[in-house]
Amino acid sequence: MMELKPIKTEMDYRAALKRLEEIFDAKPDTPESDELEVLGLMVDDYENKHYAIEAPDPIEAIKIRMEEMQLKQVDLIPEIGGKSRVSEVLGRKRRLTVEMIRKLASRLNLSASLLIKDYQLMK
Repeated sequence: MMELKPIKTEMDYRAALKRLEEIFDAKPDTPESDELEVLGLMVDDYENKHYAIEAPDPIEAIKIRMEEMQLKQVDLIPEIGGKSRVSEVLGRKRRLTVEMIRKLASRLNLSASLLIKDYQLMK
């Protein structure tokens, strides 16, 4: 059993990953399964601090969700406006309005806080 201590360095992190690999198939209700659970939380915390993945910008988030839901641009006309307006917004030529954000957050089940983030417009 590994001595559990905070993961502070890259070397600590690599050692923790190695140990996780060794005990990955631990049987439930064993000291190894407890170690696996605690070590997993510590590794997750370290990764969130040192290898954080940035959330996509609002337009990228919309496109990702559209793909997941198998939606086409025309499907967003009720939330954004006419066909050309949808094209302008998704093409980064026009910004999302507050009303669009409200409707898109509901329709696409996306956080409004994600959709209000600033993003680059295309010229």
